[in-house]
Amino acid sequence: MLENIELLNHACIKFNKEKILYTDPFNLSSNYNDADIILITHSHYDHFSEEDILKVKNENTVICVTDDLYDKTLALNFKKENIVVVKPNNTYKILGMDIKTIPAYNTNKKFHPKENGWVGYILNLQGHIYYIAGDTDITEENKKVSCDVAFVPVGGTYTMNSSEAAQLVNYIKPLIAVPIHYGSIVGSKKDAEMFVQNLKDDIEGIIL
Repeated sequence: MLENIELLNHACIKFNKEKILYTDPFNLSSNYNDADIILITHSHYDHFSEEDILKVKNENTVICVTDDLYDKTLALNFKKENIVVVKPNNTYKILGMDIKTIPAYNTNKKFHPKENGWVGYILNLQGHIYYIAGDTDITEENKKVSCDVAFVPVGGTYTMNSSEAAQLVNYIKPLIAVPIHYGSIVGSKKDAEMFVQNLKDDIEGIIL
């Protein structure tokens, strides 16, 4: 299920399956310029990085952004018809794919208010369901997620820490869980390792 999937940095995941998708490009070392779709979870600089979006986009790339980012995205020379403004709890048909959004927000800290309308994503790729949590704590919405693979933040401070992320994953019971959002700004590989150690035996934790 993780074939042709890379964690490039922080919360940037590259999916090279039916289409080439990137989530939240950030601090990339190469110019790829091969994105079919870019998924942006919210407006913080480590998730909406103009410099890194330009490293993956090409003239045909479709980008999903929250409404507070529309003008900034337009300024990056995306075609208007290739900018999809997303809101939580919706499904969008993009290049033949169903892309669902889920609220991503803090419940016990102030960095990601629910009213901002920021998101995580749920993708159906080649018959498997992938959940990209975005910057979030444990919420009533993400406790209802059903997926095969969960990508969850573990760095703490701004999101769940490794213990909380494991608690969420143990509750929703994917087959595979991958820690993200550590090692660049907050958190370390130790957080990723602690996350994996705290998973139930029937959930495979994989550090990419």
